[in-house]
Amino acid sequence: MAEIATVSDAAATAEVVAAARRGEGVAVLVPCYNEATTIGKVVDDFKRALPEATVYVYDNNSTDGTARIAAEHGAVVRRESRQGKGNVVRSMFRDIDADYYLMVDGDDTYPAEAAGDLIAPIAADEADMTVGDRLSNGSYGQENDRPFHGFGNNLVRRLIKLIYGFAFQDVMTGYRAFSRAFVKTMPVMSSGFQIETEISIWAVDRRWRVADVPVDYRDRPAGSESKLSTFSDGMLVLAAIASLFRDYRPMAFFGWLTVLLAVCGLCAGVPVIGQYLDTGYVTKLPSAVLAVAFMITAALSLTAGLILDTVAKSHRRQWEMSVYRVMEAQQRP
Repeated sequence: MAEIATVSDAAATAEVVAAARRGEGVAVLVPCYNEATTIGKVVDDFKRALPEATVYVYDNNSTDGTARIAAEHGAVVRRESRQGKGNVVRSMFRDIDADYYLMVDGDDTYPAEAAGDLIAPIAADEADMTVGDRLSNGSYGQENDRPFHGFGNNLVRRLIKLIYGFAFQDVMTGYRAFSRAFVKTMPVMSSGFQIETEISIWAVDRRWRVADVPVDYRDRPAGSESKLSTFSDGMLVLAAIASLFRDYRPMAFFGWLTVLLAVCGLCAGVPVIGQYLDTGYVTKLPSAVLAVAFMITAALSLTAGLILDTVAKSHRRQWEMSVYRVMEAQQRP
């Protein structure tokens, strides 16, 4: 009986995956800002790759006719007036109901042919988020002529590995698929291009199952321009990593700060203590005051870490319950 049940379950799973590969229950999310050159082809490609999916194009104040072209090619067009990719993704996640979500940029740099491969692990209940990995097969390095983009991607990957212990192959990719529970329980806080970093860190911190799916990357076609500023947006990404580390792992964040402050306090205070033990006098009063200030600040940092860690754990428990509610609602007939 167990073997029969296993075969039956496997057949049911295969049927679900096949349906998802056709686009049943799939919402294709395309955030766009001035992508008139490419948006028509992107919509056509994904409607062909996932014929039963609904393609949503969210126009972010484009001035080049992006929304009109997308509608002409059969996409459901909606508008987000707050500028920034993070704001668009927040609206997408709030507004759209689907079983599976596939997010892709509207610049025609990602292959629609890989859409089924990204959705399949989620439909098979093997992953909660899949990541379109441009780096493993070398296509990004061959096509992209902006060397600092590769450097920034590697830097963010290493920081996430150092802080969270999880090694993404490609953390900045705009090609991802999500389960419904992932989308409906993620609070999007970013407003701009740091949204990919926020999604990646959220997935790791909340222990979602993540799968990398290698995809081919092609550079933007002639006439299409990137909206990403390497240095200013790169600094925003680094600031987002620090902010999310503080919010999600406050004990670790303030613990390291406590150690740093305590070491500074010892460096300033040890000579003062040594002088007092030798002579019974303290002549380096500024050093003594500085050492005391460092140690008091270290104690305050440790206290803040302990309090915020309790708050973070409470939020995590509430979030776990919200995941259960979303999954129960999804399973109801």
